[in-house]
Amino acid sequence: MKKLAVTFIVLIILAQYPLWYGKGSWLNVYEIDQQLASQRQTNQKLLNRNTVLEAEVNNLKQGLDAIEELARNELGMIRADEVFFQIMESNEENNTRIGRQ
Repeated sequence: MKKLAVTFIVLIILAQYPLWYGKGSWLNVYEIDQQLASQRQTNQKLLNRNTVLEAEVNNLKQGLDAIEELARNELGMIRADEVFFQIMESNEENNTRIGRQ
């Protein structure tokens, strides 16, 4: 009777091994599920970025205001009838050194 019980226990353990440690095991399924959740999150971030870029491209294709804004901000361009003033802020550290000397 003891041999039969031991045999059944061994057979149960052998049957359970692929379920826990095999190719389609619970642990493997859990790891793949975690990777899938991470990839979905990454895909959502990239989809949001692509939507913003697509809106910017459409704006540049259709509107001159966007092109003008980019030219002003990135290239420092001004119109022919405008005057550009650049105000330089003084460094307070330089002012205090001059006063102490």
